[in-house]
Amino acid sequence: MKVSKLLALTLAGSLVVVSACSKTEQPKGDTAAPPAKDDNKPDVVKVWTYPVHLDYEKDLKELVADFNKQYPHIKVETEMLSWAEGPKKFDVALNAGDPPDLYYHAVSGHYVNTGLAIQLDKYLTQEIKDDYLPGTLELGKIQGKQYGLPLTQGQWAWGGNKRILEEAGVDWKKIQEKGWTWSEFIEIGKKLTKKLPDGSMQYGLATDGTSLDFSQMITKNAGLVEVVDAKGNFIWNDNKILDSLKFIDTLMKEGIMPKETGALSPQQRTQMLYDGKAAVISKALPYYDTIIANRNKDIDAGKVKGEKIDYIYLPVPHHESAPGKTYVMGEGYVMFKQKNDKGEQHAKNAFLVMEALSGAKAGNSSNELNLPFVRKSQAKLFEGKSKATPHNWAAAQNFTKSTVTSIESELDVDKSTKLKQFQEQVQKPAFQALFAGEKKPEQIAEEFKAKGKQIFGQ
Repeated sequence: MKVSKLLALTLAGSLVVVSACSKTEQPKGDTAAPPAKDDNKPDVVKVWTYPVHLDYEKDLKELVADFNKQYPHIKVETEMLSWAEGPKKFDVALNAGDPPDLYYHAVSGHYVNTGLAIQLDKYLTQEIKDDYLPGTLELGKIQGKQYGLPLTQGQWAWGGNKRILEEAGVDWKKIQEKGWTWSEFIEIGKKLTKKLPDGSMQYGLATDGTSLDFSQMITKNAGLVEVVDAKGNFIWNDNKILDSLKFIDTLMKEGIMPKETGALSPQQRTQMLYDGKAAVISKALPYYDTIIANRNKDIDAGKVKGEKIDYIYLPVPHHESAPGKTYVMGEGYVMFKQKNDKGEQHAKNAFLVMEALSGAKAGNSSNELNLPFVRKSQAKLFEGKSKATPHNWAAAQNFTKSTVTSIESELDVDKSTKLKQFQEQVQKPAFQALFAGEKKPEQIAEEFKAKGKQIFGQ
């Protein structure tokens, strides 16, 4: 990828060069700096990432190859992590003080609290800042300071099977345009839930019980921005959280969601949509348009057995007294130093790689995921190449009118760390207990109050 000339000039002194006997020429506009350690060894920048979309590994190889043409003296080592095990591997490395130089994730106050996340403001040129579309660069900030370069602005919503929705008389076009309330979804969910001819169940809604995603989407659509507000005050202590718990409890008691929800993985949730066992799933992304279209092609080719599906992108239902919200988060690359710091030259080199993996050509990630672009150069390069179906693309654009982002960008590192503690130690097990019918909404609401006071001091 062609990295901006201004950026190259700004960070020129950072390049680590090989021995003069290699005969490798420096890219124009760069001034060679002294070798960092060994004349014969390039500076190695380690990148840990995920399969952002089906062809992201191919994209990554091309981006790195383009980068190497311009900066042959920086070696980029990439590792593709799995969504299931990657976060654990990264946490272990971070806790050991040896994270990769670049990691694909949303920014987190927890990262800042370790002292290893590198603030990027001094590396950002005006050219880079101006390339980001309004509000998108902010998705990589913590308390106004830049810690990440967003690659995508993801939308968390729900998705449905068009055939099942229409068989039940559901006006999905109206829902895409105007949304639906919790009470409306309960009534629709009952119609979508039934026993199939083979004796198996078709559920109105399926989600996984192993993550925080479902509870976050429900509570945000009850008017709760997060467990805490922007000032770090604990707010899961009123009727809004109790109403959220009661809504989920009703879905379980009415059989709209399967009894085994607490044990379902994200993969099992999606498979239920494929198999016609779930009319609607949470969470779903605009990217399902591409995934399901590819699956349908495989069915036609005889590679996969199953029913072809027409995917419908749906908003999350909302509380009757709160407006509907779509949870939007920026994901991209975050830069880290190690306990054995490799120095400023290495940090500058890592930022060059970071910018290359986030620039115009990297916009293919948003294009493949059917998401709004984060940079002007990306939107220009991929103009007219959208892979989304018109009605789902229109819905995704409509959902951007009422978004809510992560509160972590507003919190200090102490409050952010406490938020993560509450989410993992209190929120996740509480909702799993609710799915399993082990605790009533009122019990969990009181538990939230007690634990909130204990952790946040309120």
